[in-house]
Amino acid sequence: MDEGSRQRRDPVDAIIDQWAAVRPDLDSRAMEVFGRIYRLARTMGDRTEKAYRPYGVSRGEFDVLATLRRAGEPYTLSPRQLSATLMLTTGGMTGRLDKLERAGLLRRSPDPHDRRGLQVTLTEKGLDVIDRAVGAGLAVQTEALSLLDDERVGQLADLLRELLAGTTEGPH
Repeated sequence: MDEGSRQRRDPVDAIIDQWAAVRPDLDSRAMEVFGRIYRLARTMGDRTEKAYRPYGVSRGEFDVLATLRRAGEPYTLSPRQLSATLMLTTGGMTGRLDKLERAGLLRRSPDPHDRRGLQVTLTEKGLDVIDRAVGAGLAVQTEALSLLDDERVGQLADLLRELLAGTTEGPH
């Protein structure tokens, strides 16, 4: 560990030190990486959700609105498409859709191409809320990344993309 790293010790370092004391045979590099990823995801998830709060949406509700927004005009998807994209059960999706519909952020209507189906569409209010909330969330994330220069942000994104691809391509 170099002198700069020694000055910036974090709780993960303390955990690694404890494991080294009781199990010096363990290679704890994976714990160093994934412990920090986990803590960073929790911290930034909480900060981002706090940024969404003024717009009256939780992180899960934001995800539904953002998925509709990213679909492009007319900002419409089926509940099944939303569930698949967000990896939610239909029951979990129904609860979110109910709340967002009551808030006037989306509407459900019959699918004109499938008599048994529904479509979910952002309302004007929903479009306004998601556009403002996404800006607020990105501001929080951008502020956190400002600790790194642009080159290091790019390197980090590339490394995480590579790691994610390697862990989602099936069992190893």
